[in-house]
Amino acid sequence: MSLLEARELNVWFDLEGGGTLHAVQGVSFALEEGERLGLVGESGCGKTTTALALLGLLPSSAEVAGEVRFHGEDVLAGGEESVRPHRWTDVAMVFQGAMNSFNPVRTVESQIVEALELHAVAEGAVARARAGKLLESVGIPADRARRFPHEFSGGMRQRAAIAMALACEPSVLVADEPTTALDVMVQAQILELLDGLCRDFGLALVLVTHDLPVVAQLCDRAAVMYAGEIVEEGPVERLYHSPRHPYTRLLFAATPDLADDGAPVASIPGAPPRLDRPLVGCPFRPRCDRAFGRCAEERPLLRRVDGSRAACHLNDVPA
Repeated sequence: MSLLEARELNVWFDLEGGGTLHAVQGVSFALEEGERLGLVGESGCGKTTTALALLGLLPSSAEVAGEVRFHGEDVLAGGEESVRPHRWTDVAMVFQGAMNSFNPVRTVESQIVEALELHAVAEGAVARARAGKLLESVGIPADRARRFPHEFSGGMRQRAAIAMALACEPSVLVADEPTTALDVMVQAQILELLDGLCRDFGLALVLVTHDLPVVAQLCDRAAVMYAGEIVEEGPVERLYHSPRHPYTRLLFAATPDLADDGAPVASIPGAPPRLDRPLVGCPFRPRCDRAFGRCAEERPLLRRVDGSRAACHLNDVPA
């Protein structure tokens, strides 16, 4: 039994002018204890929406179908009442943009203490002491706990957000673009911190990012998302050396840090499709350099290919 599993997860948003936007389409994956999975893809591909759906944090305008199972239990089955006992205690999240994670008029300590008290982990002086130790575990002196978020640098705020996510000792940490808007040196420190915390506490990690070098550095597996669905998933090394979907191949080719020495950095022509309209055939076909007739007519299914999963008709064509 997997630690965390998404089964046929779908998310729709109601549009103001009428109609719906199918933001996440049939996403399925499993996460084992201590495993690290990267959700990668271009902006708007459904990564963050998937991450928020795992914790039941989507707005009321969203309709969610499918299952999210923790140790086999479907935590979304009963709505907010069934997901709340698991949120922050079993699965916690580091949100994109640390400044938005904190109330600006309350101290960092008080907000960590609130999480501890809300979930009955600790209260009063014990909770305040634990908040200080949590901050120390991410490299922030405990005596800074009573400062306000704006008194922290961007890197310190991100560390504090990670400390708050660890407050109730979760088994799974979902990190949504944890290095956004940070300079290169601070990014490296945050990634090193996440790596160390996963090792020290045995955390499983779902890392949402568009940065492929980060995934290569930190994750065991990657799930490549396009137009709201997973188009390829497998071990990071296999996806890098032998991708089975053209989008994965082009993503790596468009990443300067991962391009072969001397090879020009490519760009992917066109733009992702609109998800408020029905998609016919392969969603990537208009941008694909290897599309053929079947791609325009039939939606490829995600299936196992050489130790990975890929949704591409090319895998049915003899080499």
